[in-house]
Formats: sequence, C-alpha cells, structure tokens
Amino acid sequence: MEIRIKRFDKEIPLPKRQTEGAAAFDLAAREEVTIGPGAIGYVPLNIAVETPAGHFLLVAARSGTHKRGLMMANGIGIIDPDFSGDGDEIRAAYFNFTAVPVTVEKGERIAQGTFVPVAHFAWNETDALPNKDRGGFGTTGKK
Repeated sequence: MEIRIKRFDKEIPLPKRQTEGAAAFDLAAREEVTIGPGAIGYVPLNIAVETPAGHFLLVAARSGTHKRGLMMANGIGIIDPDFSGDGDEIRAAYFNFTAVPVTVEKGERIAQGTFVPVAHFAWNETDALPNKDRGGFGTTGKK
C-alpha cells in the first residue's frame, strides 16, 4: 500500500518502523513543546497524510512515554480519512501527570501510528441478547 504523506519540516525524517516486526511507525515532534504540571499540551507530529479509503490512522503513545510523565490525554487518536488537507497536520494531545514541566524536544519520537481497516456494518437492534452474562465490567479473573 502506498500512502501520500506531507512533511512540514523536511529536517525530520519520514516516519518509519524501528524493527522489521513492528506493528506501527514512530512519529516525531515537529517543534519543542513544554507541558506544564497537570496540563495538556499539543505536539505537532510533522505530517499530513492521505489515509487510504476504508482505513483510519490510529495514533498512540509510544510504550515508554509514561516514563517521561506523559500520557495521551484522549487515550488514542483516530485520524479519519477526510482529515487529509494540505494543512491538516496530525497532533497528539499529551497530559503531564507530574509535578514538574516536561519538555518534548523537536525530532523526538513521541507517538506511533498504524493504519487500521474500518469495518462497515448495520445495526440489528434487539430487546435481549441470548448470550450468558459475564457479570459486568471488570469481573474477569475474580474468584
């Protein structure tokens, strides 16, 4: 699959998978962003993309980001295929859960992305489901 991509700062390399078996590619900050304690900051990720029809781009934090005191404010980012204009730079919202400012450096790999197929469906509403109840949210593993 070939995907059209625009970089806003050509000094920052194109996103890439770091290993052959990686499921996602790393995304780097286009500029330095300092996020205050208990605050949310928006990190520009230096790309706009034409997501293939029938897919969306999923953006998530890299696994070690929490060690910096940051977590994605909305858990993940879902970039719809129609967010693909020339100025539609993808950004990640991060929450600083520490008591000190955290700085994301320009060029730092701070997020990861992967393209995910979209399942198209139609609702079939019912008044009851025949499956066995599991006991509610958070009940697996209880004795």
